[in-house]
Amino acid sequence: MSIDTGFDKRVDRIVRTHDRIRRNGVVHRVGKDGLIVTRPRVARPRFPLRGVLVVVLLGFAFKGLLWAQIGAAGYNDRVERLRQGTVIEKAGAWLLQEDAVTIWIGQQTRPYLRR
Repeated sequence: MSIDTGFDKRVDRIVRTHDRIRRNGVVHRVGKDGLIVTRPRVARPRFPLRGVLVVVLLGFAFKGLLWAQIGAAGYNDRVERLRQGTVIEKAGAWLLQEDAVTIWIGQQTRPYLRR
């Protein structure tokens, strides 16, 4: 241990700050006195909301296209066959079950599909 513990504490704080700057980047601010102060950027875990939304929308589009291509009776028959399968197939059947959004997307895309 050093004689000057205050100095060691200041050095440790500076090292921690520089580690945070290296990990998260910096934010520059201009103070009232005109001095530019560099601080570490606050790292907050961000939930990829946009990515999840895109995946959900693509899933509904996929279901709607399948519903339009196969038809309502064929689609429901295939989902029913999935319900009789393994646990993973049952989960797929639950995800692929017919709903209002699927039917609406299927009705909108049906005229554009070749039969």
